[in-house]
Amino acid sequence: MISLITAREAAALVKDGDVLTVGGNGGTGVPESVLAALESRFQETAKPEGLTLFHVTGIGAVTESGLCRLAYPGLISCVYGGNFGLQLPFMKLIREEQIEGYNFPQGVMTQLCRAMAGKQPGVITHVGLHTYMDPRHEGGRMNARTREERISLLELDGREYLFYRAPTPNIAFLRGTSADEDGYVSMEHEATTREDLSLAQAVHNAGGIVICQVKRLVRRGTLHPQMVKIPGFLIDHFVLEPDQKQTYATQYDPSRCGETRVPISTLRPDPLTERRVIARRAALELRSGDVVNLGVGISAMIPNVAAEEGIDEHITLTVESGVIGGVPGYAREFGTAYNPRAIIDQPYQFDFYDGGGLNCAFLSFAEVDAQGNVNVTRFGDRYDGSGGFINITQGAQRLVFSGTLTGGGLDVAVTDGRLQIRREGRLRKFVPEVGQISFNGRLARERGQDVTFISERAVFKLDAEGLVLVEIAPGADLQADVLEQIGFPVRVSPDLKPMDERLFRNGSMGLDLRHPPAKTGIQEEAINA
Repeated sequence: MISLITAREAAALVKDGDVLTVGGNGGTGVPESVLAALESRFQETAKPEGLTLFHVTGIGAVTESGLCRLAYPGLISCVYGGNFGLQLPFMKLIREEQIEGYNFPQGVMTQLCRAMAGKQPGVITHVGLHTYMDPRHEGGRMNARTREERISLLELDGREYLFYRAPTPNIAFLRGTSADEDGYVSMEHEATTREDLSLAQAVHNAGGIVICQVKRLVRRGTLHPQMVKIPGFLIDHFVLEPDQKQTYATQYDPSRCGETRVPISTLRPDPLTERRVIARRAALELRSGDVVNLGVGISAMIPNVAAEEGIDEHITLTVESGVIGGVPGYAREFGTAYNPRAIIDQPYQFDFYDGGGLNCAFLSFAEVDAQGNVNVTRFGDRYDGSGGFINITQGAQRLVFSGTLTGGGLDVAVTDGRLQIRREGRLRKFVPEVGQISFNGRLARERGQDVTFISERAVFKLDAEGLVLVEIAPGADLQADVLEQIGFPVRVSPDLKPMDERLFRNGSMGLDLRHPPAKTGIQEEAINA
């Protein structure tokens, strides 16, 4: 029989100095009741102390829930994370030098889980070269307090690689849907399956404690073996939480885990704002047969466009969480999808990405410079970290970066096929030099990647000499609204053309994808350049 304990008893098993790993991805798969109990224990007793926390990517709801519950100096001494955008309290601790912080690419973090399971020393990969992950830059260290080098530069067969060292976790908080009487865990109501198996293996093989929160208990042997994600011998204790939510926004939606399928026609088009305009223009870069990744922010709005245009069946949309096909969600539903065709463990998704399998990737930008370098990871008081951005941008054939041209108070009207800028943003995003290199434009040019930057009023391409302006919105003034809002001289294409007026009108654009499929992935030589 399984060991069934309360969330409070689970929290009591964490000892001073433990290396705690927590499963979950954004707002999915989070063992929320156990995290809440650990927070309560620390508030009441100031114990445990000095934990090292390992999590693959941002687990939380921006300022609350998830790992936001653990953002206390004293409780945490060091954190390894793929992204902190959903954990603003942790950002604050890192920014104020109260804890040590390491940021590794999300794909590397998932692959480290498998490395830890097999007691390997870490991960060797091309991912992160010539970005702030590279030890010749910042080595993934997030503040001055973080001194130990955990990323090394290697040369193998005449090529450069990065070696990411793996920690050794000794306690895990994980989550599933059902556990049978022998502790075998299935995830039939989960919208993602993540890397929970590898984390359970890693902690078990290190002689640690594995705790799994589940929604329900079932009889021995009643779970279909192909639905079982974690065998019972890997789990020490279970916490029963019948009310666990599928995501932070949804109690349970059967269309997000494959139990049912909903008509795409039930999805309402987003309002026509400048963000919608950008997402629509980005969708014009899609080609029939494309396998696509969608990042956070504006890019996550593209599936809604695809649904309105009826093109979702001509492309395969993927999210780094392991979701393939369907219509991905965004905001607190990011990482899930309506009507997914497959849900695979996250490390395998990144194997595909890292190997150059993506035809096109759609991502955001916070800063862009004249060489096409992009910063999405550190700007102002934001210490977001890379998430899957570095894996994706170093592997995809075509890249489309999206964002407004300026930020901070921008006020834009979209009417009658034209754009009107009523108030300019205070912050320039196109700057002489980015604050941190999340994407290296020079490396992309060397590897032959096709790179496009899309804003609400202008479209740019990256060529051998840097950025060139190729489209301008109807209603936008070239000098006042575009060139003067860029912090460096930018070339204007002699073939400058207006952005499609359909982007600025309500209703379907009549988009079709009668184009030849994209060519095969980036060659291995380019990936390892």
